[in-house]
Amino acid sequence: MRGKTTMNAAILTLALAPAAFAEKETPPPAAAPKGFRVPAPRAFSLDNGMKVSFVSYGTMPKVTVQLAVRAGNAQEAADQVWIAGLTGDLMREGTKTRTALQISEAAARMGGSLEVGVDADTTEVGGDVLSELGPEMVRLVADVVRNPAWPPSELPRLEADRARQLAVAKSQPQPLAQERFRAVLYGDHPYGRTFPDPDKLQAYTLDQVRAFYDANFGAARAHLYVAGRFDDAKMEAAVREAFAGWKRGNPLKENPPSPKSERSLHLIDRPAAVQSTIILGMPVIDPSKPDYIPLAVTHTLLGGYFSSRITSNIREQKGYTYSPFSQLSWRYRDAYWAEQADVTTAVTGAALKEIFGEIDRLQAEAPGAAELKNVQSYMAGTFVLRNSTRAGIIAQLQYVDLHGLSPTYLNDYVSRVTAVTPADVQRLAQTYLQDDKATIVVVGDKKVIEEQLKPFAKVNAP
Repeated sequence: MRGKTTMNAAILTLALAPAAFAEKETPPPAAAPKGFRVPAPRAFSLDNGMKVSFVSYGTMPKVTVQLAVRAGNAQEAADQVWIAGLTGDLMREGTKTRTALQISEAAARMGGSLEVGVDADTTEVGGDVLSELGPEMVRLVADVVRNPAWPPSELPRLEADRARQLAVAKSQPQPLAQERFRAVLYGDHPYGRTFPDPDKLQAYTLDQVRAFYDANFGAARAHLYVAGRFDDAKMEAAVREAFAGWKRGNPLKENPPSPKSERSLHLIDRPAAVQSTIILGMPVIDPSKPDYIPLAVTHTLLGGYFSSRITSNIREQKGYTYSPFSQLSWRYRDAYWAEQADVTTAVTGAALKEIFGEIDRLQAEAPGAAELKNVQSYMAGTFVLRNSTRAGIIAQLQYVDLHGLSPTYLNDYVSRVTAVTPADVQRLAQTYLQDDKATIVVVGDKKVIEEQLKPFAKVNAP
C-alpha cells in the first residue's frame, strides 16, 4: 500500500510540474472603474423645520432609522469639554415613560438596538430593525431625543465611565500626540480641545447637561434618515406623528476655525519609550471646496492606503514602522491632512526625513499614469463598499448634507476621481501639502530623539 501511495504521489508531481514551473503570466490590467449610483432619497420637511430623507435600498427586510442633530463637541464651552458626550450618555438612560432597560428591550423586540453617538459636529440616535417595525423605531428614537428623563442616579456612574476612558487615552502615546496636534492647529477653538480636565469632567451637574441640551437640541437642527425596505406611507405617518410637536430649538451658530499654519515641532517626553509616535500635518481645504476630491486622490497616493508612497518607503523599504497612515480629517468647514506613524526610536529623525522627502518628490514630479490608475481603482472600489449597507448610505447622505454638497455629488464621485490627472496630483501637492507649514508632534524618549528632531524645526519640549 505504501508503494502505491508513493507512485501516485510521483505521478501527481509530474502532472503538476508544467504548471508549477511555467513562467508566471502578467495578470490582465484592471478594468476602468464603473460609475455608481446612490439611490435617490425622497426628502421632505416637517412644519417645525426637521428634515427627513427616505431611501429605498436593498432586499433584506431590515430598515435603519437614524436622527442626526447638529449638536456636538463644537458647541461645548471651554470649561465643559465632553459635555456633549455626557449628554448623549444620559439621553440613553431613560425617558419620561421608559427606563434604560425598557429602551433596550423595546429595541431588541424590533430585532435591533438603539445607539447614541456624539462627534465633533453631530449627535446621532438610531438603530437597525426589522422592516415592519421601522415605524416603532421612529417612535422610540423620537421618545429618546424629545423626552430625556435625566436620571440623577446615573450621572456619577457615567462620569466615572468617562473618567476611565480619559485615563486610558491619556496613558497612550497616540491620543497624546493627537491632543497636542489639535491644540496647536486650533488653539482655543472647540476643535482644538480633545480632552477635558479630569476634575471638571467629574463635577458636571445635571443642570449643565440640561442647559447644553436645551441650547442645542431641536427640530430645526435635526435630520431624520431612513434607509432599507419599508412601507413608505406608514413610515411617513410615524415620523409626522412622533416629531410633530418637537420644538424648533435655537438656530445653529456657525463657528468655523482658523487653524494655525506654520512650521513647528512639539516634543512630548515619554522616557524609555522604544517607539516614537509621529503626527505631521497641515490645514487643507474642507469637503465643500471643488478641489477636495482631487486632494483626496493625492492624499491616497501619498499615504492613504497600503500601497501608498510613504507606506512603501518607511514600512516596506526601510522597516521603520509597521502601520503608518495618512488621513484627511474633516469637520464642518474644516479639514487637515496628517501622516501618523509609530517608528523605532532610533530612526525617528530618519522617518521624518523620508516623509518630507515623499511630499517633496510628489511636488517636484507628477506620478506615473499606472500608479495613479491603481489609486483611482482603489478609491472607486472603497466608495462602492461604503455604500453597500443601509448605514453606509445614511453616512454618505449625512456627509453631503453636512457640507452642503450638490445632490449629484455621490453619483459623480467615481467619475470625478477618475478624471484626476498626474498633473493635477502634482499641482494639489504643491498647493495644499506645503511642508514649510507643517505642524510636527512627536511623543517619545526625549533624551534619545531630541537631537534627531533639531534639523526639522525648533523643538518645543516643555
